[in-house]
Amino acid sequence: MEKNINVSLDTVLTEFILLGLAHPANLKILLFLVFLIIYILTQLGNLLILLTVWADPKLHARPMYILLGVLSFLDMWLSSVIVPRIILSFTPASKVIPFGGCVAQLYAFHFLGSTQCFLYTLMAYDRYLAICQPLRYPVLMNGKLCTTLVAGAWIAGSIHGSIQATLTFRLPYCGPNEVDYFFCDIPAVLRLACADTTINELVTFVDIGVVAASCFMLILLSYANIVHAILKIRTADGRRRAFSTCGSHLTVVTVYYVPCIFIYLRPGSKSPWTGQWLYFTRFVTPLLNPLIYTLRNQDVKSALKRITTGRAVCERKQ
Repeated sequence: MEKNINVSLDTVLTEFILLGLAHPANLKILLFLVFLIIYILTQLGNLLILLTVWADPKLHARPMYILLGVLSFLDMWLSSVIVPRIILSFTPASKVIPFGGCVAQLYAFHFLGSTQCFLYTLMAYDRYLAICQPLRYPVLMNGKLCTTLVAGAWIAGSIHGSIQATLTFRLPYCGPNEVDYFFCDIPAVLRLACADTTINELVTFVDIGVVAASCFMLILLSYANIVHAILKIRTADGRRRAFSTCGSHLTVVTVYYVPCIFIYLRPGSKSPWTGQWLYFTRFVTPLLNPLIYTLRNQDVKSALKRITTGRAVCERKQ
C-alpha cells in the first residue's frame, strides 16, 4: 500500500489529453464545418428564444415561457462546455486540457445537465397546473414561485455536479493521461484512475439513476393527469390546443431522456450504438429545442411575428 501511495504522489497527473472523436483523416474539414455550423445554429437559435421571451410582454410574464427562457440559457452553456473542444480537435490546436480544466468541465456538464433535468420536471408540473387546475393556476404558479423553483433547480444541479466531480477526482491519477473521449466525462476519466473504481461506478449509477428516474417518473405522472384531463374536454379544438401546448415539451423530454438511458444506465455496454446516442444527445438536443419550440408553439411564433414588426417593442414601452 505504501508503495502505491508513493508512486501516485511522484507521478500525479497535471493534465489530460482529449483524443476526441475517431474519424477518417479525409473527413476532418467536413466534420469541422459540421460541428461549427451546429454550434453556431445552437447559440443563435437559443439566443432567439431568450430574446423573444424577454422582448414580448405576453411571454415573459408567463411561467411557462420563463422556464423556456431558462432552458435556452442552459442549452447555450451546455453546448459551449463540449462542442468548442470538439471543433478544436479537428484543428492543429493542442488537445491537452489542464487537470483543473478537466475537473471544471466535468462539473459544469453534470451541473448544467442535471439542472436541465430538474427544469423539464418543473415544465411538466407547470403544464399540469395549467391544464388540470386552470382556475387556481395564477395562484399556484405565479412569477415569485416560478423564480423560487428555478433557483431550487439550479442549487440542486450544482450539488449534483459537485458530488460527481468530487467523487471522480478524489481518486489518484498517476498513469496514462489520454482520455479516449471528446470531453472529460465520468466513464472515460475513471478508466485512467490508479485505484479501484467499483464504488465510484456504483455511486454514479445510483446517483444519476435516482435523479433521472425520479424526474422522469414525475413527468410521466404529470402527463398521465394531463392526458386524463384533456380527454374530458368536449370540443375537438379544445383538445387540439391542449395537446399542442404540451407537445413541444413532451418532444424535448423524449429526446433528452431516451439517450440518457443508453449512456449512463448501461455503464458496461460496449455497443457502438451507445456512442451514437451519446453524440446525438450532446450535439443535437440543444439545437433541436429552439426548433421544436418555434415550429410547434403558436405563442412563440406569434411573438416572433410581433417582434419582427416592432409591435412587441411598442407594447413593452407602454
